[in-house]
Amino acid sequence: MLKPHRFWIGLAMLAVAAPPAAALPFPEPAPRYHWECVPFARAISGVEIYGDAHTWWDKAEGRYERGSTPRIGAVLAFVPHNAMQLGHVAVVSDIVDRSTIRITHANWSRIDGRRGQIERDVTVRDVSGAGDWSAVRVWYAPLGDLGTTAWPVHGFIYGVPQRHNNLPSLSYAPSIWNEAPSATAVKGIGYLRTFLDDAAKAERK
Repeated sequence: MLKPHRFWIGLAMLAVAAPPAAALPFPEPAPRYHWECVPFARAISGVEIYGDAHTWWDKAEGRYERGSTPRIGAVLAFVPHNAMQLGHVAVVSDIVDRSTIRITHANWSRIDGRRGQIERDVTVRDVSGAGDWSAVRVWYAPLGDLGTTAWPVHGFIYGVPQRHNNLPSLSYAPSIWNEAPSATAVKGIGYLRTFLDDAAKAERK
């Protein structure tokens, strides 16, 4: 049987650290919520950079490692191009092969006539002549395929690897409290919910 004090400690931590379940934007955000790429990328990558997307590459210098090789969890930083004057940032969610990755990002495609939506695990292909990820084509939902534009890219910003403890950190940065909890925080909330479910079952035995 689970010791009662562990149950109540877990319950208190969940109550203090976690916002109401309805506030969590995962797996789907509220239908009317308009996401911008920057707060979404910051929230799920842990890369704590602020300002328009086109400033992220320079601001990352000296703070985060940067490079031209995709890694899961890295932020792909786009160069302003054509009508996209503020740039764009997206998070690498999968690596398919040396020229194809999948990203999760916000405010790219117009879906059901609306911008500001989240797209998960969509395809991005390196179309640079040198194979250095300096230009990419990105999945565009209205086409149901990769878009036709070759978007210039700065490269990848690599976040600090998170340490995996038995109980993940549940701290929320004030800057993302009203935007989205970090992936680590979501994992921590899930851990505590599982913990409390197990505790309740143990108490009933």
